[in-house]
Amino acid sequence: MQKKNNNPPTSTLDAPPMTPLKEVKKTLRAQLKATLRQFDHDWIEKHSHAAAHLLFDTAAFTKARGIMIFLPLPHEIDLCPVALGAWQEQMLVTVPLVSYAQKHMIPVEIHSLDQPMDTDHYGLRTPTNTAPIPVDQIDLVLVPGLGFDREGYRIGRGSGFYDRFLAQPAFNGTACGIGFEPQLLDQVPTASHDIRLDMLVTDQQVIKFGRKSERQAG
Repeated sequence: MQKKNNNPPTSTLDAPPMTPLKEVKKTLRAQLKATLRQFDHDWIEKHSHAAAHLLFDTAAFTKARGIMIFLPLPHEIDLCPVALGAWQEQMLVTVPLVSYAQKHMIPVEIHSLDQPMDTDHYGLRTPTNTAPIPVDQIDLVLVPGLGFDREGYRIGRGSGFYDRFLAQPAFNGTACGIGFEPQLLDQVPTASHDIRLDMLVTDQQVIKFGRKSERQAG
């Protein structure tokens, strides 16, 4: 896998000397999506299980009573092993229900990976006829991303749903990015509203950033 450059990406077609942040993120998202498309089903399954087993050994997981996972889009890490492990530990398992009109998401409980699902126009799946769960019952949120860096920042798909969710005063749990090692960059471009994660789990390592302790101290 090709090592990522630490310099901000720019367009190869007469890019201006200073590319606006939005354009930098747009270019980086395209690069990361292309990286993810290289991974076939067997590779994703193998490396998703590796990441899940590293997560299971963390205190953030073993001490959690309720977690929020996500049901993956194509080529994203598969958190089915995490859900199964959480149910074995009698944890409350939720997934996000997105309201595009109100620009927010709420946790809803999921009881089985085989239960009926609704799929929205972006391909996101959520269980049908399930109950919303108060945010303060979620101790661990597994946060998707196209890319992550070594300072605890991530680049998502650009909608800001997770940044708004994690910024809620009611959420006092651990924000854990989860993905594949090739998604780990030295640095991603950030804006003031981007929320720093507490930790990151890949298929090869666990990195802790300490955002939760900083927030509580403040």
